[in-house]
Amino acid sequence: MKFADTRISGALQVDIEPHRDVRGFFARTYCLQEFRDAGIDKSLIQNSISFNHAAGTLRGLHYHAAEFPQTRLFRCITGRVFAAIVDLRGDSPSYLRSDTFELSEQNQTALFVPAGVALGYQTLEDDTTVYYQMSELYDPDYERGVRWNDPAFDVQWPEAQRTIVDRDANYPDYVADEDTR
Repeated sequence: MKFADTRISGALQVDIEPHRDVRGFFARTYCLQEFRDAGIDKSLIQNSISFNHAAGTLRGLHYHAAEFPQTRLFRCITGRVFAAIVDLRGDSPSYLRSDTFELSEQNQTALFVPAGVALGYQTLEDDTTVYYQMSELYDPDYERGVRWNDPAFDVQWPEAQRTIVDRDANYPDYVADEDTR
């Protein structure tokens, strides 16, 4: 795997190194030792999948409270997404900075998202599936969010019709608090 820094401190773009032959390709998507060698000493203990029927579906921006921090490895396995991450860690050199990526089944790129960094995405194709690996078991009591289009983050979302649930659409503008530190 190849690891590349992003604009967010501690967040990494993770690209596979496919071994190709006439059948297609084979590649590792996660290896504890390779992640440790890249400076990530977190085991990923839970996997989840999110299927999205329509292009324009927007989920996020989500993170977990500091009392129950959760890192994530996020990848698109079918279709295509516009992914955004925002650093909400008050002590981070990239605090309030955002970065965006296009992830797809074609590029097989993943994002390693550290605890305290919010993640959101918008589908760019119908029938898109994303796959999460997480460092902690999911606990809805610690799930938090900030508004996807908060001007403090300056995320330039794709212009498109959006499908978004009320919870995500109505998160408040960001206010620094102890949840993310």
